[in-house]
Amino acid sequence: MITVGFAGMTHLGINSAVATAARGFNVLGFDHDAAVIERLTRHEIPIVEPDLDALVAENAKRLRFSAKPADLAACDIVYIAADVPTDDHGKSNLAPIRDLITSVIKQMNDKALLVVLCQVPPGFTRSLTTIPHDRLYYQVETLIFGRAVDRALNPERFIVGCAAPESLIEPRFKAVLEAFKCPILPMRYESAELAKISINFCLVASVTVANTLAEVSEAIGADWSEIAPALKLDKRIGPFSYLTPGLGISGGNLERDLRTVLDIAETKHTDTGMIEAWISNSQYRKDWCWRTLETYALKANPKARVAVLGLAYKENTASTKNSPSLLLLSHLERGDVCVHDPVVAPSIVPFAKSAGSALACAEGADVLVLATPWPEYKTLAIADLAKAMRGRLIIDPYRLLNGPAAAKAGFAYHTLGMPPLTAS
Repeated sequence: MITVGFAGMTHLGINSAVATAARGFNVLGFDHDAAVIERLTRHEIPIVEPDLDALVAENAKRLRFSAKPADLAACDIVYIAADVPTDDHGKSNLAPIRDLITSVIKQMNDKALLVVLCQVPPGFTRSLTTIPHDRLYYQVETLIFGRAVDRALNPERFIVGCAAPESLIEPRFKAVLEAFKCPILPMRYESAELAKISINFCLVASVTVANTLAEVSEAIGADWSEIAPALKLDKRIGPFSYLTPGLGISGGNLERDLRTVLDIAETKHTDTGMIEAWISNSQYRKDWCWRTLETYALKANPKARVAVLGLAYKENTASTKNSPSLLLLSHLERGDVCVHDPVVAPSIVPFAKSAGSALACAEGADVLVLATPWPEYKTLAIADLAKAMRGRLIIDPYRLLNGPAAAKAGFAYHTLGMPPLTAS
């Protein structure tokens, strides 16, 4: 039986390790942080992902955790699976990853394979010289916060970086990849590293198209939600295109890739106009909630009580990296604000009041902002909000609530991609 190790029990490492165990392999989850390992051993999962706790319990017999580096010697394959930290400008800090790789290689047996799974810039994998390249691979990670379990269990494809494109994938590594029953695309290291960035660039392009034209829809009386299905029926665009307008590019991975190519362009003198436009558009869209709140509420009533539902950057995750909600709240430090999130602790916004439920957060509010599309917020009844709130303004960028019903109940309802709805 092949034993697979995952070094770095962060979001990427935990989900990847559990999915590999679910595919029938013995798995070791390693981390230098003994406290993290102790929690995982007790099946106390330190991250938020739907269905992850159940998957850990189902595969407990094939899954163990350790903070002892020497335990890695028993692994046939070791993935470097730690999350790569980024700064506020999307710049990756690769020092912890290099340190982790150095410590792991010291413990590996002389036949084991090393696979860099975390996202690194082009050229990183080939720069590693402390392990022979015929035992070294790079694999594009498929992590999506909030959907990490499904993505880890059912990847669309595996993109594998090899020392040379004609290289055959080592049999043990190939066996692990084939267990997931998806296409395997081997290519040279640099191509695989750039493939990940290329995928994210296409996603950024779709996001920018949707956000730009959704704003046009708001201005001219069109409804973007009517237009997007027509685009998805075009074979040149496709049914799975990311065409839902949102609040810019959040999280960390997309902005990191934009930053990576800006850095490459600076040294290689390539054009960056498109990338700079994407970043500018993203920053503009992130402030949509603030612009709407300021225009339709705070100019007339600077002391308006504002209820903000959602602190995470998107649903089904505890991550607040580049969260549009926190950007909105940064404008409201001196205001009367109450916040709620199903997962994120309200202490992250120290100046705001907090509530134990979404409806309690809305109590007495002049404005309700649904800043994160948590599924539970869709269940809020307009009638209950009408009873709880003092004012009649709802800012709902993701269309979680029934806009026409809100307008009928006397609310002014603002969302992305269409003009505001008001009581007729």
